[in-house]
Amino acid sequence: MNKLLIALGLAATVALVGCAKEKAPETGATTGEHLENAAAQAAHDAKDATHEAATATATAVDNAAQATENAAHNVATATENAADATVQAAKDATAATAGAVEQGAANVKEKAQQ
Repeated sequence: MNKLLIALGLAATVALVGCAKEKAPETGATTGEHLENAAAQAAHDAKDATHEAATATATAVDNAAQATENAAHNVATATENAADATVQAAKDATAATAGAVEQGAANVKEKAQQ
């Protein structure tokens, strides 16, 4: 039984070694050329990634600037509205005070005439 297992193991080994001896397709390039091509591709990929990051950063800065401008405009509008409301409240208070003074004077005059 051991001899059969050894024979099967040897047959499997020979089959695997035979399969492993298939030649890879020849590109005609040396190892150095492959390395140079890989380095050039890596440099190109890094350049693309840097450009994409710069574009994304510029877009984010533009969006932040626009949001800041919108917020400043909203604050200015709210401040203007608050100032208008304050002026109107002051006018209303002055009119109410003047009305009360006139009514008080009219009451005094009426009592004086009686």
